[in-house]
Amino acid sequence: MPTHVQGTIPAEGQGRVVLDAGDISRALIRISHEILERNKGAEDLLLLGLHTRGVPLARRLAGHIADVEGTTVATGELDVTMYRDDLRSNPTRAPHRTQVPAGGIDGKTVVLVDDVLYSGRTIRAALDALSDLGRPAVVRLAVLVDRGHRELPIRADHVGKNLPTARSERVSLRLVETDGEDEVRIA
Repeated sequence: MPTHVQGTIPAEGQGRVVLDAGDISRALIRISHEILERNKGAEDLLLLGLHTRGVPLARRLAGHIADVEGTTVATGELDVTMYRDDLRSNPTRAPHRTQVPAGGIDGKTVVLVDDVLYSGRTIRAALDALSDLGRPAVVRLAVLVDRGHRELPIRADHVGKNLPTARSERVSLRLVETDGEDEVRIA
């Protein structure tokens, strides 16, 4: 069963569905348009998905942007495992591969793409990892769900859904690419 930093994903049927496949699709289309508007097009744009579920989200966003602009948008994958501040308390994280397009990140508008924004610690780790790769012109953040409870001063530039939660609740995101279906549940 897939796990997520916000907790174990509830079994099918547990919890309440807050976004279904159609909701996720509409949110990603809206985010892709917001990214294009803010960037004034797709020039020098790079979408970096954070492992695990940010990677397919970045690819979907790139597909939507390509549909609108008629041009391919560079995408990559960013692993933040070794930059996390919780490795001592959670050493079982399996590292993934970081993949950056051949053009690198220098001078680009980099949009970090993640699934759920919670404490902000994953994004802090992503910023540290990014600084080892180069110097982008701008770094922005796109997330499908912002559930609040920030521990660091980090805010997303593009949000699919703001979902106020209690700290005791679990938000689970399932994607076709990783889990066989698209949905967001809260339990």
